[in-house]
Amino acid sequence: MNEATYRKIISGEARSPGSGVLRLSLLLLSWAYTFVVRLRNWLYDTGRFGIHKAPVPVISVGNLTTGGTGKTPVTALLCQRLRQLGQHPGIISRGYRAADADGNDEKKVLRILVPDVPHSQNPDRLRAVAQLMNSTDSQPISAIVMDDGLQHRRLHRDLNLILVDATNPFGYGHLLPRGLLREPLTGFQRADAVLVTRCEQVPEWQLEQLEQTIGRVAAHLRGKTVRIRFEPTGLRNQAGQRTEITALNGSAVFLMSGIGNPEAFQKTCELAGLKITGVRWFPDHHHFTAEDLHRVKQLAREAGAAIVITTLKDLVKIPYEEAGFQALEIEAVVSEKSEQELLDQQLRTIFHA
Repeated sequence: MNEATYRKIISGEARSPGSGVLRLSLLLLSWAYTFVVRLRNWLYDTGRFGIHKAPVPVISVGNLTTGGTGKTPVTALLCQRLRQLGQHPGIISRGYRAADADGNDEKKVLRILVPDVPHSQNPDRLRAVAQLMNSTDSQPISAIVMDDGLQHRRLHRDLNLILVDATNPFGYGHLLPRGLLREPLTGFQRADAVLVTRCEQVPEWQLEQLEQTIGRVAAHLRGKTVRIRFEPTGLRNQAGQRTEITALNGSAVFLMSGIGNPEAFQKTCELAGLKITGVRWFPDHHHFTAEDLHRVKQLAREAGAAIVITTLKDLVKIPYEEAGFQALEIEAVVSEKSEQELLDQQLRTIFHA
């Protein structure tokens, strides 16, 4: 079963009798998964599993659901804000699906977005901390941003930020594999603040409803949600050359991506005014083969598009010699000044605890 078919089944879009039976089977598996998740969290909450503290404050950026919520641009935003607050941040992450010692796609993207921030990848986050603190960087690390850290509870965090994708906030209302939730919504109770991403893609009433739901689950988060929008800033090719979006001049484009939420990427492209004539989605973190890229370019030509637009996370996995691909660069922007002040205050607090 490919990812598109799976999503149609768990979302309820697929209505055949066979889909209903499969949803029931997935629900039974989901109950078993839920038991394991709740047991694991209980073991940490009661101190039966140890939690280790890093030598500097740790900021966790994570989410309750699988798939893309925009952690990478938000991680870059947090590092930039920490720099402006006079700190010297470093990043740790798991390194999921890294193809080589150079790191996975997220590390390569963060190297572009925040090139002066050291980054250590290791499935063992405690080892990642040690590697980062022992790095040869000239300035000592004063804060650690842990990318995708909500469920990695062995490492103590001083600030727990949960990201929620406004376009699909609660993973179809079920835990894996019946839905996309990694853990129950009670996970919000461990958060210090919630960052609602892609808020530009949904109406105001939906954002208010989402915030009310979070407030019912975790009352301490009322007034502690930060809305973040993703703004397109330009186009970039594999050589790092940047151009304005207007350079396309209304030309037809074809979209390609291997990320967790490709539909949200398409919506971003539409909001940027791109003329889209076709799409080709791959599984999340997909490593493109020469055959994949050849086929995509063929599909683009058939759709009347002279250029293929992808994400920065996809572009870093495309060889330099493959012409015809450009990434739509986006920037995470806090929607309101008061919410930026809230986020900055949260960051300041951990250095004066």
